[in-house]
Amino acid sequence: MSELPSGWRETILGEVATIINGGTPSTKNISYWGDDISWITPKDLSRQKTKYINKGEKSITTIGLEKSSARLLPRNTILFTSRAPIGYVTIAKQKLTTNQGFKNIITDEINTHFIFMYYWLINNAPYIEKQSSGSTFSEASTSLMKSLNIKLPSIKEQKAIANILSSFDNKIELLKEQNRTLETLSQTIFKEWFVDFNYPNATGEMIHSEIGNIPKGWRVGKVKDIVNIYDSKRIPLSAREREQIKGIYPYHGATKIMDYIDKYIFDGTYLLLAEDGSVIDDNGYPILQYVWGKFWVNNHTHILQGKNGFSTELLYVLFKKSKVASIVNGAVQLKINQTNLLKYCVLIANDVVLSNFNNLIKPIFKKIKNNSSQIQTLQKTRDTLLPKLMSGKLRVKGFEDD
Repeated sequence: MSELPSGWRETILGEVATIINGGTPSTKNISYWGDDISWITPKDLSRQKTKYINKGEKSITTIGLEKSSARLLPRNTILFTSRAPIGYVTIAKQKLTTNQGFKNIITDEINTHFIFMYYWLINNAPYIEKQSSGSTFSEASTSLMKSLNIKLPSIKEQKAIANILSSFDNKIELLKEQNRTLETLSQTIFKEWFVDFNYPNATGEMIHSEIGNIPKGWRVGKVKDIVNIYDSKRIPLSAREREQIKGIYPYHGATKIMDYIDKYIFDGTYLLLAEDGSVIDDNGYPILQYVWGKFWVNNHTHILQGKNGFSTELLYVLFKKSKVASIVNGAVQLKINQTNLLKYCVLIANDVVLSNFNNLIKPIFKKIKNNSSQIQTLQKTRDTLLPKLMSGKLRVKGFEDD
């Protein structure tokens, strides 16, 4: 046993928590599938944006639960993906069940607190993944999970540690929710002006175009009329070289410069639009990202900025709700090539409307940027504190001498 902080003890996870596997009812029996019980898969966690999960993409019936190895898990169970991939962590917000891609941890609130355990698993996920094995795919087995060494403070200190870390996540979630609201607001304004044509000083006078009636003074153009595209500046390095610079220039907040790739570094506000692979979402809208700061891009993404009165912010809200199926091709892998993208039809307002709209939404996106900067700072601080609090190297005030 290693040296422990005062008031802490070292044990194994299987001694202080219950670990339960998930299961899958037969997909051949439709009576097993319905809306009775939420059934969570690792895929659900890949889209998870908050600490808690309430419902997944699919649900099972009570009889489906009874006829499978799935178990009904109580509220506050920690769900840990044990394969494909290993290391996603969330907390059950209600009674639910999972498939066999999970090791589900139930705390007793006497030895272990569920939120402390949630953060402990996040902190130890990389180690668990390294210790996992399997012939077909790597998996964290039940025996491995039970045998994991865990350093535990008192239940009171666990709750204090959980409260500290949760305070960061709560603030992060609040800022993310603000950003979602701000983005929705920008989309609402865009629809009001560019779809319903209810913008300030609109005369109501319309003209015919190839896409229907549009306001007089507006025109139908192509994407090439409103964007600068910088695909030629994407990093043309080998896979090994790209791996070497990964993390040095992420999409935000780069600090270190490597001379030989300076010419491939972007610095400013851009719109990234997926070129191949997953190029559209379930609703037919393009996969895109509004980014700023210093970053580098691989060759699977179009890099755009607005021109001729179109700000990059306006480009973002325009593409966010543009059905682009007509320019998607590829039998094996979906692709939006540059030629098709630049020929895509768009509605171009007159200069006054463009200027007024840009002036209206730029403060919204400035707030989104400020919130995102705060989120990054909070995440960095939380991630710095996490291993120190979990190991006892950093103690919560009032517990140092326990």
